[in-house]
Amino acid sequence: MHIHVNGKNIEITDAIKAYVKEKVGKVANHYDQITGIDVVLSVIKNPAATGKHVAEVSCKMNTGVVHCEESAESMYASIDLLADKLSRQVKKFKEKALTSDKATIRGIEMQEEADAEAVES
Repeated sequence: MHIHVNGKNIEITDAIKAYVKEKVGKVANHYDQITGIDVVLSVIKNPAATGKHVAEVSCKMNTGVVHCEESAESMYASIDLLADKLSRQVKKFKEKALTSDKATIRGIEMQEEADAEAVES
């Protein structure tokens, strides 16, 4: 799994990059189908704006993509919020995938039983 960190109106230091990889990398423990994570960190230059530090992530998996965004007053806070949100969304995505797989398997088994009963009749 690759984690790419990019910046917009901000210079990405080694400390920020390491922090992002530490926090966002924990998501891989929840679901093994993750192929790559793209993180974009940006700063809004407007003095009237609140939540000037924005963190966005796009988590690519074999069966889909999860995208989320968070903003806060500091970059580290926005990264923390983003990691929590991504973790929740990936868990939810995994549960839906497993539930649909079980339903598909159950449907195939029920179809096979119905076919077997039709042959016996």
